[in-house]
Amino acid sequence: MTLPATTFHWIRVQTFCYATEKSELLEETFTALVGDEEFDEEISEGEHGNTMVIMEKRLTRQKEFESLFCRLGPEILAWLDEDADNRIDDDCTFYMRLDKQEAVQGRYVVAHHGDVISVTGRIQSHPARKEVAVRNLREFVRSLPVQAQSE
Repeated sequence: MTLPATTFHWIRVQTFCYATEKSELLEETFTALVGDEEFDEEISEGEHGNTMVIMEKRLTRQKEFESLFCRLGPEILAWLDEDADNRIDDDCTFYMRLDKQEAVQGRYVVAHHGDVISVTGRIQSHPARKEVAVRNLREFVRSLPVQAQSE
């Protein structure tokens, strides 16, 4: 089976920079992950009245999807291959959270808490069924070049 021309319709990468965090460091971390110095920043107010910045990048091209996933490294890609069924909902939307503090240290680690960089995307799926989306994600992850995964 050949992969669709694009695996995702879109991917959104998002994180919050709280007043207690160094915005320059988090901006560098975010740029290293999304591979582009241009991303949206929105200033918002936290629940305790502190200022926070919402950093967001929306990816729409297959090359961007591939670059993002290759940066995650072979461990996360292997985990995604195994856990694909739990990463996709019935609407063919993909969800993954990365530990923000680990990412600042240059390591990408799946997170199960709140201080994260979230990666959300709509997977191409024809027909639009979860099992087709799961298969497409697995095929996409398996198609990524090994040398790019370990960079």
